[in-house]
Amino acid sequence: MVIDSTGGLHGVRDRQVLLLLEDLPGQSVFGAELYSSVFDKAAVYARTIIMGHPFLDGNKRTGMSAAVVFLEDNGGKFSAKEGEVEHFALEIIRKKHDIPVIAKWLKTRTKQM
Repeated sequence: MVIDSTGGLHGVRDRQVLLLLEDLPGQSVFGAELYSSVFDKAAVYARTIIMGHPFLDGNKRTGMSAAVVFLEDNGGKFSAKEGEVEHFALEIIRKKHDIPVIAKWLKTRTKQM
């Protein structure tokens, strides 16, 4: 859908990255959830897609879209200024942001309903 609405090449480049996303947000370590908040889980989707490049095109757009859809599916209302999402997606790559940094950024732009 992202490619259809914004342009680019269709197709999957690395199916393994997508398969990883099936279980990654729900992982636990020593009986405790590794990503305990909804924002941590959304950040996992964003970072994994953006940094893992599973698609031929649109990985930054898809990663951020997946995070926002996940938050909204879980009762949040995401809001960002024009260009802010694109800028942050590029920042994730340049600064190699980790999950807590991405989660914090998402949380400050999401209102719980």
